[in-house]
Amino acid sequence: MSLNVALAMPSHTARAVFPPRSLDPLEPALNLLSREPIQDFHTPQGRAVLEQADILLTGWGCPMIDHAVLDAAPRLRYVLHAAGSVKHHIGDACWERGIQVSSAADANAIPVAEYTVAMIILANKRVLQIARALHTTRTDVLAEQLFPDMGNYRKRVGIIGASKIGRHVIRLLAPYDLDVVVSDPYLSPEEAHALGVGLVSLDHLMASSDVVSLHAPSLPSTKNLINAGLIARMQPGTTFINTARGELVDQDALLARVEQGELYAILDVTTPWVLPAGSRFYSHPNVLLTPHVAGSLGNELERMAASAVGEALRLSRGEQLRFQVKLEDLAYTA
Repeated sequence: MSLNVALAMPSHTARAVFPPRSLDPLEPALNLLSREPIQDFHTPQGRAVLEQADILLTGWGCPMIDHAVLDAAPRLRYVLHAAGSVKHHIGDACWERGIQVSSAADANAIPVAEYTVAMIILANKRVLQIARALHTTRTDVLAEQLFPDMGNYRKRVGIIGASKIGRHVIRLLAPYDLDVVVSDPYLSPEEAHALGVGLVSLDHLMASSDVVSLHAPSLPSTKNLINAGLIARMQPGTTFINTARGELVDQDALLARVEQGELYAILDVTTPWVLPAGSRFYSHPNVLLTPHVAGSLGNELERMAASAVGEALRLSRGEQLRFQVKLEDLAYTA
């Protein structure tokens, strides 16, 4: 007997993440109860589908799955999330009742890593600054006179956090002639060696890298992780890239060094999420701001759908989940 699958998320999330073709591989191995998602677990329609579901495919905005929901879902054994963090909808009841949970965080890490690597290469080549000079002067720009250190050969790239994204960045940087170092309290020397990177302290990474890229999770323990003292340690000319979360960084200290002409900043995330219109980050030529575009957007969303569908198909074959989330993981992941 095949397992029953249902979707649970707002309809606009389902339209964006699960176009019809993305659900086609589920059948006939699995029984897709409806292509319309459950948006509210407490409506008669939602309860009727929930009662039959063995597997929930969830997405951004999925309602909380708590004891009451599980009481109405006697067959439910798996929640497969077609996005990153599961903290917003997986309640304690799921862990207590042994529901197996999977996440597409690895799939979502890929575009963030691609964005990061692109920015690292452009930063070391000083492309953004040279392009700005060309746009401003509208005449011949002698790039090497402006930036005699431009180039990626043997530059040091510091990765803060050997997270899923951090590890994807490391793999994508492997073909380049770069010196890649990592700071992560949970990474062992053996794991660092296997990744082909140097394992260093955060202080040493900040002081010695040409580009620093932040990939740590946002947790109470990581708030203001990149503090004023560490920012002061960065050598002039360093580029700081943040695709993690704004609250991990002392933005005032970063802006102060940027305004002194000592640092460059590439920020895809800030605190607040949208900076006030008067923020000087907008106007400084050493800053590139992007509106949280590094993560999955556009057709990249379907990669996360494919990840969740792939997990469902593994279950249909009696296989283990590939991207299972454990309760103990939540203490150090976003």
